[in-house]
Amino acid sequence: QVQLVESGGGLVQPGGSLRLSCVASGLNVSNYGINWYHQAPGKEREREPRSEIYSSGATNYHDAVRGRFTISRDIIKNTVYLQMNKLEPEATGVYYCNSHYGRGVGRVDYWGQGTQVIVSS
Repeated sequence: QVQLVESGGGLVQPGGSLRLSCVASGLNVSNYGINWYHQAPGKEREREPRSEIYSSGATNYHDAVRGRFTISRDIIKNTVYLQMNKLEPEATGVYYCNSHYGRGVGRVDYWGQGTQVIVSS
């Protein structure tokens, strides 16, 4: 049974930093890509991840966060991190950890419960 558990959210002032964690069980982060999705208050979860790390270890970032966010993983701890720097109020919302396999109708997604981030002065 796959489980993804996020933590690390909280209240931070604009320009501040937070580090989110996603602890995986039931899958190895060395074999599966892990993505971070954002859902702003009152809106649907974004379709494109803010950041992703592939099984190869390669990373990708949404234009909105490139240069400010860093995704990394600890294979021993089976955990993926999202270091968020220079946070802007637009970053407020819930961050979800995701992994998936397959494509189209055969795609299977795993989601965590989310962790709340509030960027406000």
